[in-house]
Amino acid sequence: MATSLRDPSTLFFQSEAIRRLIISSYWVVLIAALPLWWHTTSIERLSLPTSRVNAQADRQLRLPISIGLEDASLVGPLQRELDSRGQRWKGLDVTVAGAAANASYIVVNADNAALLGERRLQFPLRRATIPLLADALSDLLVPRLNSHRIAHYAPRYRLAFTLLNEDAVEGDAISSWDISTAITHQLSPLLDALSVLHNFTIESQVQFHAPLAFSPQPMSDGSVGLTPEDLTVFVNSAEWTLSSSVSNDPVLHFLVFVPSSSHRPMHILDAHGVPTTAESFLLPQWGGIVIYNPPNTERGVRPLSHDALSSILPQFSNQLLSLLGVAKLPPGIPSTSPLTEWQLDALLRRRAFENTLEATETLQSIVRLVDQIDNMPVGQDVRGDVLSALSSLDHIHIHSKTASALPLPLSLSLNTTLHHSATALTLASRAFFNPGMLALLYFPTEHKFAVYMPLFASAVIPLLATVIREVAAWRKQRREAAVAVAAAAQ
Repeated sequence: MATSLRDPSTLFFQSEAIRRLIISSYWVVLIAALPLWWHTTSIERLSLPTSRVNAQADRQLRLPISIGLEDASLVGPLQRELDSRGQRWKGLDVTVAGAAANASYIVVNADNAALLGERRLQFPLRRATIPLLADALSDLLVPRLNSHRIAHYAPRYRLAFTLLNEDAVEGDAISSWDISTAITHQLSPLLDALSVLHNFTIESQVQFHAPLAFSPQPMSDGSVGLTPEDLTVFVNSAEWTLSSSVSNDPVLHFLVFVPSSSHRPMHILDAHGVPTTAESFLLPQWGGIVIYNPPNTERGVRPLSHDALSSILPQFSNQLLSLLGVAKLPPGIPSTSPLTEWQLDALLRRRAFENTLEATETLQSIVRLVDQIDNMPVGQDVRGDVLSALSSLDHIHIHSKTASALPLPLSLSLNTTLHHSATALTLASRAFFNPGMLALLYFPTEHKFAVYMPLFASAVIPLLATVIREVAAWRKQRREAAVAVAAAAQ
């Protein structure tokens, strides 16, 4: 039986036109997808106002302070004494004039002792006491602080109050405390005064098992002592749960530690191993701790007495002021207020200078990083934060010049300056830590090709080979057709 053979070129899947159309469709899809691939893998890199950022480094914040002196004959001597302490007045323009209603601070004559009032100082005004007055004003307006213990500025703080029982297994422990009432009566006025700088959120808890990570030093009288080295490792972070809230706000801790019955009484020792009368100590930038040794007459599970809590809260108040950077008053200048306007003003100025400087340095760091790292993304949110931070910094300098030209209330002037400085710092920090800037930081162009080449090479190389083969076949057909036409013409 005869078998009919069919020309392969007549088969559907071997048709030259259809085969070439299929191959072309692959290339059309590949070429059309290239813009989408390029867009999805490209880095958005908007320009930053580099010149404006660099210009901020040459601008120094200047805050005016005017001192009104009741005795006009002493204005010149006091001004010269203050000018001789110029190293204390960095960033401040201090002028002394006769007593005026628009002066930032007023100094009036006092017969004997000095007394501090609301932006008012009573001081013996004599030519011989001018150096002493200059020293007092310097300590009040620009106090010297132990900066390493001051917590970093934040618009919001969480204050965590914790009652820790070292070991309640023996049935001798403090079960509760009326911390809410104590804070309302003793701490709230202070927090209200500090509200111009910070918003505070308060939380409290009681723990019944808070063992120490070390053994206190036994003393000859049966008590135990904490050496200065022990104080630095006193907090047992591995076993104490000191913060219960989920928040990004920084926390300042205030602990009442109740030693177990076997570790009572517990004393704080000095550098020579001698017990001191101190019951509390401060951990820089972290919080404060009060050691509470219950009286021997108190046994069993019981609440913390009102008298004990009343003696503990003032220690917490002092620790909070130290952590926030509130300076103590100079010796010999008493005050009836726990936080005077002088102290608050000095803190406002200090924080405004710190925030302005840190915001400027942060913006400069952003610009340097973007210039050094070519593939660092800069999105609209980062650029917007940088521009807004620069705008806040401009407002600070404009306001400081306005305040020196116009008699604005000091509290309004300082509050406005602090607000703009805090805004600038917040925006600059948010831009610096923007997660979008790190999205492709460790995925440069070389890595991109290294990832995509193995994926696309396996598909593109066969397509290229097919195109080359089809082009060669097409050219061969054209040559054969030309030869056939020439032969037919002969």
